[in-house]
Amino acid sequence: MKRALISVSDKQGLEEFSHGLIQAGWQLLSTGGTAAALRGYGLPVTDVAEVTGFPECLDGRVKTLHPAVHAGILARRDLPEHMETLHKLNIEPIDLVVVNLYPFKQTVSRPAAGFDECIENIDIGGPTLLRAAAKNHSAVTVVCDPADYAQVLAQLQTRGETTLEFRRELAAKVFAHTAAYDSLIADYLHGQTAKAAGTARAELFPEQLTLTFEKQQDLRYGENSHQSAAFYKVPLLHQGSLPGAVQLHGKELSYNNISDADAALAMLREFERPAVVAVKHANPCGIAVRDNLDEAWDKAYEADPVSIFGGIVAANREITAAMAEKMSHIFLEIVIAPSFSAEALTILEKKKNIRLLQLPVLKSGAIDGQLIYKSVYDGLLIQTADNTLWDESALCCVTQAQPDPEAWKDAAFGMTVVKHVKSNGICVVKNEQTLGIGPGQVNRITAAEIALKQAGDKARGAVLASDAFFPFDDCVRLAARYGIQTVVQPGGSLKDQDSIKACDELDICMLMTGTRHFRH
Repeated sequence: MKRALISVSDKQGLEEFSHGLIQAGWQLLSTGGTAAALRGYGLPVTDVAEVTGFPECLDGRVKTLHPAVHAGILARRDLPEHMETLHKLNIEPIDLVVVNLYPFKQTVSRPAAGFDECIENIDIGGPTLLRAAAKNHSAVTVVCDPADYAQVLAQLQTRGETTLEFRRELAAKVFAHTAAYDSLIADYLHGQTAKAAGTARAELFPEQLTLTFEKQQDLRYGENSHQSAAFYKVPLLHQGSLPGAVQLHGKELSYNNISDADAALAMLREFERPAVVAVKHANPCGIAVRDNLDEAWDKAYEADPVSIFGGIVAANREITAAMAEKMSHIFLEIVIAPSFSAEALTILEKKKNIRLLQLPVLKSGAIDGQLIYKSVYDGLLIQTADNTLWDESALCCVTQAQPDPEAWKDAAFGMTVVKHVKSNGICVVKNEQTLGIGPGQVNRITAAEIALKQAGDKARGAVLASDAFFPFDDCVRLAARYGIQTVVQPGGSLKDQDSIKACDELDICMLMTGTRHFRH
């Protein structure tokens, strides 16, 4: 009689699966709560302690860690000496291992879970059983996911055994599963160490990096139709992150939708007051902050009514019927908000293709511990997020002309926006509204030309913000022709004095921040 060792935390599908094994003539071995559940189903079960001759101990920490179990799993059936050893030691083979692990992820995701509780939910015996069975998959079937029960039973009932190809698939799944489990534990312990000692570079960037992600969905294609793609999420989501959004309406998200929506959310987190962010190709095309969201929408749309077509809009307050009515007259790919009024949903759902995403918690401010990842061929770049606006100790006015309070406010708004613009980036703003944005140019003067041309006459009296220093005074002189009153930039060029001199000549105020905001 073939034997199956079953020890699971997740009892989903267990009753039907275990009944199927008994009907197929298998003997069931089990431990603790799983054995009790199987008996509750009216099934005969042999306790692992009977096989090992050793009782469970240390509050259940040691159950299956015994040669009588692991020799039965690891013995190679094609080696006579292995089978002879089992015979001499009176050990019977174990041909099926069904294990899922202690709920570590579920435990650490609870805010009230203490450190000791989290540690107790680190499974030791389970991963050991899974890895042993996966290693010996030439003879042993290993199952870590209840979703595979049906196919295992089907093969056992029709063939009497599983195929080698299927066992290999299950083994690969196990090693991915245990790797992700260990990675999550490592991440948790790194985080606890960082909390205890303060965030240290060694903890942010360990010598060996382990990452684990779970597939959220397959995508129709990538950036282009000939590319394949999928969307993954981290096991423990932060509130307000895109994978936690609920799609209320519209066709499925595309690769570019997800990328642009994430960029929109990153910008939106910068603002506490009612704000609307419009994004196109990962760059902002219109941002405005006002005392109410309806007016913020009007100003964000007014900033660039051409580029917003086919764009993505994110708002940090509920979408009202009045806003929805205005949105319905243009083509938008996505609208993201913490909520939509019933009337707004009725209006927007008439548009078949628009995607409506609800993120109930859209907090302003940086996400704790956020890291930015960028892949390169055979490598990965990692950095902390750009959560600094400027260096307070370096911030100063370097010209004869001085900024008024409104200019200071718009300088902060402009630098907040431009740090989300691809470099080289220039942004023209006034009254906490973007007027023109020049993104992603190979030289700064071209970025300035784009932003100022878009702003047009509205640039008079406005603020021009630059993500990095001016290498020459050409941007200042161009800004003066459009009536720019204040320029804000990091400074640090060998020719800073040329730009300062041009500002004094043209009666323009220049602020230097000491903080660069390249975005590649």
